[in-house]
Amino acid sequence: MKYRSLGRTGWKVSEISFGAWAIGGSWGNVSDAESLAALHAALDGGVNFFDTADVYGDGRSERLLAKLKRERKENFYIATKAGRRLPAQTTEGYSRKNLTAWINRSLKNLNTDAIDLLQLHCPPTELFYRPEIFGVLDDLVKLGKLRHYGVSVSNVEEALKAIEYPNVQSVQIIFNIFRQRPAELFFAQAQKRKVGILARVPLASGLLTGKISRSSKFEKDDHRNFNRHGAAFDRGETFSGVDFETGLRAVGQLQKLVPPGATLAQMALKWILEFPAVTCAIPGGKRPAQVAENIAASNSKKLSPATMKKISGLYTKEIKPLVQHYW
Repeated sequence: MKYRSLGRTGWKVSEISFGAWAIGGSWGNVSDAESLAALHAALDGGVNFFDTADVYGDGRSERLLAKLKRERKENFYIATKAGRRLPAQTTEGYSRKNLTAWINRSLKNLNTDAIDLLQLHCPPTELFYRPEIFGVLDDLVKLGKLRHYGVSVSNVEEALKAIEYPNVQSVQIIFNIFRQRPAELFFAQAQKRKVGILARVPLASGLLTGKISRSSKFEKDDHRNFNRHGAAFDRGETFSGVDFETGLRAVGQLQKLVPPGATLAQMALKWILEFPAVTCAIPGGKRPAQVAENIAASNSKKLSPATMKKISGLYTKEIKPLVQHYW
């Protein structure tokens, strides 16, 4: 495993980290025993950064990570998120009272005195123009409840605004072969301000693993079944906002570019890591085998310039017109 600096925290985090949405909920059925096995496999493979949220399984994934802490001696970082517990997303909902209550709940779930990295969880765009809310986070750092804070955003505009706040250490944003816009302007600005970038949805909800086909069936409680058109939350979170059939056709073309001995998932993760502005990719994993496959991308060979050019061309022709102007 290779490691990269996260913002100005002084931390070195694994460039392939672990996204805990899938072990919390909204990805079909998964057992806690299997989820814990996946988490242990991550640590065994050198992962030292885990990303979760208070709403993943209503705290389920946070509690699983607390159990992992009890069962292992290694030091690792846990980033969680707050804000999606609101019944409806409003800027007013991010009050001092609510933020404090959410954070206290996460502290209890994680069985810790201080959260390593707290991220606002895709709040309304207006919030990024309300400095007093970031002042509340500064106060919570001073109180010792947070070590650092960052944001998870829905689009590039929010990311660019967020990094104007001096104590924002990280931005979590969707970045993958199907969502390339962040690299055009945002990455350079984040590097200039020494802000870490967490690449979420790195495998486009599984599309970029090559293991999904037209005949794939998703369980009733899997967002890939119920949120393709944004019925529950931003549709960009599901398959990166790419139409399912279009995504499958593009995957068919990407399969031809996979280097010998690698998988499509590993190529997709390695593509992300070719961008030095990225701190880490945070793929999920419900089973140890998935985790091991993801981790192997860290030490895989660099993608050739020819492959990078072909991936860029595929995006420009097939995907960019569908997603670029939204996110």
